[in-house]
Amino acid sequence: MNYEQTIQYLYEQLPMFSKMGASALKHDLVNIRELCTLLGHPESKFPSIHIAGTNGKGSTSHMLAAVLQQAGFKTGLYTSPHLRDFRERIRINGAFIPERAVIDFVHRMRSSIDTIQPSFFEATVAMAFQYFADEKVDIAIIETGLGGRLDSTNVITPLVSLITNISYDHMNVLGATLPQIAFEKAGIIKPDVPVVISESQAETAPVFLDAADQRLSPIRFADQEYVITGSHPGAESLDVTVRHIRSGAEYAYTLDLPGHYQEKNLLGVLCTLDVLEKKGWPLAAAIAPALRRVKQLTGLHGRWEVIRRTPYTVLDVGHNEGGIRAILEQVALVPHQRLHIVTGFVKDKDVPAALALFPKDARYYFTRAQIPRALPEDELLAFGRAAGLHGEAWPTVPEAYEAAKAAATPEDMILVCGSVFIVGEMPERP
Repeated sequence: MNYEQTIQYLYEQLPMFSKMGASALKHDLVNIRELCTLLGHPESKFPSIHIAGTNGKGSTSHMLAAVLQQAGFKTGLYTSPHLRDFRERIRINGAFIPERAVIDFVHRMRSSIDTIQPSFFEATVAMAFQYFADEKVDIAIIETGLGGRLDSTNVITPLVSLITNISYDHMNVLGATLPQIAFEKAGIIKPDVPVVISESQAETAPVFLDAADQRLSPIRFADQEYVITGSHPGAESLDVTVRHIRSGAEYAYTLDLPGHYQEKNLLGVLCTLDVLEKKGWPLAAAIAPALRRVKQLTGLHGRWEVIRRTPYTVLDVGHNEGGIRAILEQVALVPHQRLHIVTGFVKDKDVPAALALFPKDARYYFTRAQIPRALPEDELLAFGRAAGLHGEAWPTVPEAYEAAKAAATPEDMILVCGSVFIVGEMPERP
């Protein structure tokens, strides 16, 4: 098979969560362990950092990768889902996995895949592990797909585990309460492996403390070790001053990832880097220069991504209550007249709760991604009207975006958000 045929095989033959939802999930680690055994356990052949959480996993993963790259380490990065190109999921020093490597992996493993019938995600995780092992990366950042305890990535033993924000998302799979969700995320905590929690939350901290205690894992809450003493968020960058509480040392950073929500992610990143420093990884000098150019180093897209300045047009993959709140905080920092919002959601989100957060004075272009999980645009329009939002429904993302562009003046702002898949189907990029 050529590359296009190989990707088509993966998409069509294997259950995909992005298309099917929870029915695509395998609620154990049997398949990924069998795949790893057949491959000679590539997951054990490189050091790693394991990241879970509800919001902030992607930004955190890319920040850590940027610092490690800046420090001169050959750095693998596994994230999901992808926006446009399957190969976005698997990178080394920001470069996508080559098409040839994807073809060769599927060719080598096709008979086993046909027999084992793993999910799309399980096969992709195995591919990433094999590629990182073959390329002899110095370290790899591995982001969970969903949850943690039963996530396919949870067969690694990392140098350090990191859990970002915990909020409501995927409740049909992870549980209806924050402690239940935290329990699933805490599943990545390994015996004797340090774990960093980016944000202290009263409802979830006992869950993490209990899991760490049971596994004799050193646990650190980043926001109890570092505090933001100064913050100057801009339209496209974030200037922050951070104090290390115990020593009193202060550090100034400029992030090319804007938004107040990045402050929480940054504290988790700094605490994780401190863990690595204590393990002998010289990283301190790389932190500030790396944070200034995370997007350039790692190829991060979809996090407050400005694609036009007239009218000011932004893409953001935020898709749950926590993510939407963070986006709207950032919107308030950008001078504009009228706000135009192109949005769509998948069926298994709490769409009414998310829409309740949106401003009533914006103009809406309700749409859907071209996947089975997408909430039909007419249903989204009905939810929007019930929330007091005004707009129209459009059958595709490009049509909705063209309508927003036609209606917007140069002084207006266009925001595209609500789903990774909505952003992925946008016809424009910077």
